[in-house]
Amino acid sequence: MSKPDRSIDPRILESAKKEFLARGFEKASLKTICGDADVTTGALYKRFKGKEDLFCAVVADTVAALHAFVEKRSAAPAATLTDDALVSAWNMDDGMLTWFRFLYQYHDGFVLLISSAAGTRYANFQHDFAETMTTKTHEYFLEAHKRGLTHVDISMEEMHILLSAFWTTVYEPFIHGYTWDQIEAHSKLICKLFNWNRVLGFHATT
Repeated sequence: MSKPDRSIDPRILESAKKEFLARGFEKASLKTICGDADVTTGALYKRFKGKEDLFCAVVADTVAALHAFVEKRSAAPAATLTDDALVSAWNMDDGMLTWFRFLYQYHDGFVLLISSAAGTRYANFQHDFAETMTTKTHEYFLEAHKRGLTHVDISMEEMHILLSAFWTTVYEPFIHGYTWDQIEAHSKLICKLFNWNRVLGFHATT
């Protein structure tokens, strides 16, 4: 049995990405995608079940990279961290720019997830991502609280609200098409706005 011709897949995916970025998932046209990729609708359906399956294929690399990045940054169990490491985990200066560099590397896929995914399984991506970050973040906070590094009480719900506000400031530059230079400047503003050590009541460690 001959292997299916996958040589046109990159053309379809690139055309789809362009159309989804321009019009969003719901208004995107498969006819336009096929025309720009110079393939028939039948050829597209041999490779993808439909428009949502195609959208998911376009953002697949970004979703996988995000998952791996979050896993790597939160791999250490809170209980294994030193006091200094727990407190420094909330320092923004270097960490914020690291996040922006990573997201900018996956710029188009990230933009699709946060602004063009209505009607797909990723329609609630912004909320779901904040929820994912809340779980691990609150674990770190509770460990710090147990050790007496802070005496502020913050529930999981409150942490989710704070992180939702925080991540909105991260999403917006991508939604508004900021250049990298603009994002670098924006990163500094976020660091000033979100002083987590002060908000969460951390004490200096020795």
